[in-house]
Amino acid sequence: MTRCPLCKHAATLFLQDKKRAFFDCPQCAFVFVDPSDHRMPSNSSTPIQSYGRQQKAAQQRQATQFVLPLLSQLSDLTGDNLLGLNFGHSLDQHCIDKIQASGHQLLQYDPFKATEQAVLQQQYDFVCSYKVFESFKRPLNQWALLSSLVKPQGWLAIGTALLTDKSHFAKWHHKNNPAHVSFYQHKTFEYLATQGQFKLLFAAKELVLMQKAANSGIKPILI
Repeated sequence: MTRCPLCKHAATLFLQDKKRAFFDCPQCAFVFVDPSDHRMPSNSSTPIQSYGRQQKAAQQRQATQFVLPLLSQLSDLTGDNLLGLNFGHSLDQHCIDKIQASGHQLLQYDPFKATEQAVLQQQYDFVCSYKVFESFKRPLNQWALLSSLVKPQGWLAIGTALLTDKSHFAKWHHKNNPAHVSFYQHKTFEYLATQGQFKLLFAAKELVLMQKAANSGIKPILI
């Protein structure tokens, strides 16, 4: 029996293509690659080399366009300077300079380029993660970590392509990237919001925004 790596419920085979098997969870609507198919493409000798190729200028621009408007909106809501964490793919110095010039502070955690564990031992006004969730091989552990890093009444912003029509999954280009092993539907984030004491404020296309409950008892955890 294959268990969902996000909620541990029994999952069913959803699709078998020429390269990988995909499973579907009836409880949390999470679609995932068979763990035995979590392998690097043959033309990449190390995970770091593959990761590096994804860090192109275009993706840096996309990440910047994700973070800066988000920070502006959150700042308007609170009226305060904010402390945030960018989790996953590190932003370039130009973007960080813009954030600091606006009076905010953004720390970063990147498993290959910014590995300081101390940033994972405190809580933040907001945590953002752009095009990282689809690469999570242990999504339950990583979700627990991220949700613990958000202060009560803080925000969690996720940029990931949502699976909106399962009937088109076989032809969905997003699933063909060998680094993508986790796929989320709107119902998946509804499930996570409930489990993590969050309010799901918005989930459409490639943006998910959640706010943690004021009385949340979730504490920071270490990885």
